[in-house]
Amino acid sequence: MRDHELRSRIPAGLWAALQARSAATGEPVRHLVATALADLLDVEHQTLFQVSTVGALVEGVYEGAVRVGTLREHGDFGLGTFEGLDGELIALDGVFARVRSDGELHEVDDDVLSPYAVITRFMADEVGTLPAMDSLDQLGAALDAQRDSENHFFAFRVTGAFPSMHVRAACRVPEGTPLVDATAHQSEWELDGVRGTLVGFWSPEYAARFDVPGYHFHVVDEDRRRGGHVLDCSTGTLEVARQRLEQLVVALPGTPDFLRADLHDDPTAALDRTERSH
Repeated sequence: MRDHELRSRIPAGLWAALQARSAATGEPVRHLVATALADLLDVEHQTLFQVSTVGALVEGVYEGAVRVGTLREHGDFGLGTFEGLDGELIALDGVFARVRSDGELHEVDDDVLSPYAVITRFMADEVGTLPAMDSLDQLGAALDAQRDSENHFFAFRVTGAFPSMHVRAACRVPEGTPLVDATAHQSEWELDGVRGTLVGFWSPEYAARFDVPGYHFHVVDEDRRRGGHVLDCSTGTLEVARQRLEQLVVALPGTPDFLRADLHDDPTAALDRTERSH
């Protein structure tokens, strides 16, 4: 499924106004029209809503900043963590759930707090299939071919069989514990022979100061009972739904710990250790 072409006659005055707005803002006319339609239909169009920055998470800023109920207002698909780094947050089809160190998935109430999350309203602009693969790195390379830009953000919904999968869940730690130290004691396990869905995002390298660059995946099994943060996997044939995200909204916390945090350091090396190594 790809973007659809819409042809329509509009008054000359409206066309002139569109061209003037495009010249003033630098936004393409097609983007202005799509945004106006999304506003009319009350749909957040190709928008990634993010709470806090991954740099703050690396520095140990785990104080809850946004309620799950607020996240729900911005989308139905996403990932993140919970206050105190207490487990992995996974949102799929509007269901917001937590995976703790026992690997079990439990739906959470709207009042539960999150210090960091990325959420979108998932509407695929392209759907395809991929053959079986031996590793998460191979999957990432195959998904690279599904992207048409190195500068936009992308959401991926990947569904199929996973003969082997290595996952983790963050464990509650005291506020201020650096993420590298916190994940040194994370719970890891094998989630093998399952069918499920990967909830994932790809972020450009320039976003490394505030988001996880490259791919970031959480998984939910078909029965919606187990899940976790994906460290590695092998796959069967997969269905891949892709959405390019053209707008980024970052909500910066007003919590005392975030206001005082020293975010000058580049978090890239720490992120590589915490997000992908095991």
